[in-house]
Amino acid sequence: MDSKTSRQEQRRNMMLTTPIAKVIPQMAIPTMVSMLIMSMYNMADTYFVSSLGIEATGAVGINASLQSFIQMAGSALAIGANSYIARLLGANKDEQASRVLSTAFFSAIITGSLMMIFGLTFMDPLVRFLGAKDPLVIKYGKDYASFMLYAAPFMTSSFVMNQCLRAEGSATFSMIGMVSGAILNIFLDPLFIFVFNWGVAGAAIATAISKVVSFLILLSPYWRGHTLLHISWKKFGYTKDIAQEISKMGAPTFFRSGLMTLAQIITNNLASGFSPAALAAISVVNRIMMFITSAILGFGQGYQPVAGFNWGAKRYDRVLEAFKFSSIVGVSGVSILALFAGIFAPNLIGVFTDNPETIRIGVYALRLQCAVMPIQAWVMVVNMTYAGLGKAMGAAVLSLS
Repeated sequence: MDSKTSRQEQRRNMMLTTPIAKVIPQMAIPTMVSMLIMSMYNMADTYFVSSLGIEATGAVGINASLQSFIQMAGSALAIGANSYIARLLGANKDEQASRVLSTAFFSAIITGSLMMIFGLTFMDPLVRFLGAKDPLVIKYGKDYASFMLYAAPFMTSSFVMNQCLRAEGSATFSMIGMVSGAILNIFLDPLFIFVFNWGVAGAAIATAISKVVSFLILLSPYWRGHTLLHISWKKFGYTKDIAQEISKMGAPTFFRSGLMTLAQIITNNLASGFSPAALAAISVVNRIMMFITSAILGFGQGYQPVAGFNWGAKRYDRVLEAFKFSSIVGVSGVSILALFAGIFAPNLIGVFTDNPETIRIGVYALRLQCAVMPIQAWVMVVNMTYAGLGKAMGAAVLSLS
């Protein structure tokens, strides 16, 4: 047995025989770490930019919606591919799984490129649609958005590789790719903003560079043959089953992310109508809540391939055990984080701004969101269960709800 075959068998055994209370944390912790660090660098963007004024903070906030748009496209392909790949691997259909990965990967690059071209062509109406009203917010918003759009093809394809590495049990590779880019971003932010005096554009350039670096690191295990699956242009192609499975399981993610992004854009537009301080407050709260949301998302994305892999292998007892374990741990963990954020809301908002009106609005909004986070945690676990098992109807209904 060669080393590659040995690694494949080890991963299968890990997913199918390791105790649930051990394998889910083993899969989830690297994912949680990477997502929490990504959330931290998003907060770092807001923290460093906040020194440039509330208009700059608001500009970064509206561009969070642009990132969500890009993520929506990449995640729909990624989650759809992840769900199908995990079930194919559980059923020992590795070659078909590689075809799914290749199709999703190149589709993501094409989608990201189209978004980049469209966004750069219609830059001014785009930032106004995202919620920019104040002239200075519009200027800063365009500075930030341009570089985010340049990175769009790398971002969408990175989502696919990130999810598919988890689907085959390679959560550590996934973590290294995401964390490396995030840490680089944290170091580049102050360098570009303050040392080079590039302002808001500096924050955007730092983020764009970090996305490209993450892309290259995530791609490296495929280059070096350290994965169960392979990316190849020759394997790209939408057969009936690939198109059906990716769209079936990706659609709930697409609609959920789309509706959440739309809600965020509406909120930004309403806040802009009041004042730049209100927009800045909402922007800061969204960044803080992203940290808590990242924790449960990371946990859920570690749980999902375990459920899917065992479902494909017909180990239904382990699927049920995994669901119960994830429900208890997920809700308990998020409840603790939400309680902490609610109690220390004035302190958390105060890290990003000393504007009294921004703090007042931010504290109120943060505490309202913390109050419902435990419910959101369980909803996320249920949604990941539907996605992992390939139950598109349940995932779609819950997402649209």
